[in-house]
Amino acid sequence: MFRSLFVIVAALIAAISGIGLPNSSHHEVARASVRVQQPPRAPATLPDMSGRIAVNPDQMRDAFASGLIDRPIRSILDVRGPMSYGDYVWNDKGVPPGPTWIRVDLHAQLMSVFRSGHEIGTAVILYGADGLPTPTGKFPILAKLKDHKSVTYDNAPMPYTLRLTGDGVSIHGSNVRWGFATHGCVGIPKAFAAKVFGVVNVGDPVFIISGEPSRKKATASA
Repeated sequence: MFRSLFVIVAALIAAISGIGLPNSSHHEVARASVRVQQPPRAPATLPDMSGRIAVNPDQMRDAFASGLIDRPIRSILDVRGPMSYGDYVWNDKGVPPGPTWIRVDLHAQLMSVFRSGHEIGTAVILYGADGLPTPTGKFPILAKLKDHKSVTYDNAPMPYTLRLTGDGVSIHGSNVRWGFATHGCVGIPKAFAAKVFGVVNVGDPVFIISGEPSRKKATASA
């Protein structure tokens, strides 16, 4: 079972602020526990908030300082319950046009897609096994290849490829299930890959992290 991005950020905020999360695996309980006392400073324009949770910029500063994000987030999808292999959630209802970017957390095995600061999709991923690890860092999407096949690994299908590096590391549709891994790519459910392929463009940024945040606090501007 995998936690949503909101639960990951919530746990970080709780650890930094000393707030104790309840002893429960239920996502909705964990989310409720980190709602701040002061009202969130919402941006001027918000999408239809059904199915999503507004994020306070003050909370985001702690996430910046710990390396969990590299740009502001305005809202997160309200994923009610744990996700498993092959699962994804997509909700871009009411989200305005704007910059799109992708965040991949290897430790949590989750990928999130953001537009105009709002999370519009999230999915459980596969990543590189030992010896062929998925690289971390910031990468622009170099190419979009809808019906791509691997030239290195027996012509294996890589539908909806988003190429990130010159040596072929990509995000692409995969059979996401327990016990599987990639040769360094980020594998996502095929139906989710199709949706991602349709909303991103060449040049859009992808932020891949190991998922183990630094405890060093720093000043970061949201």
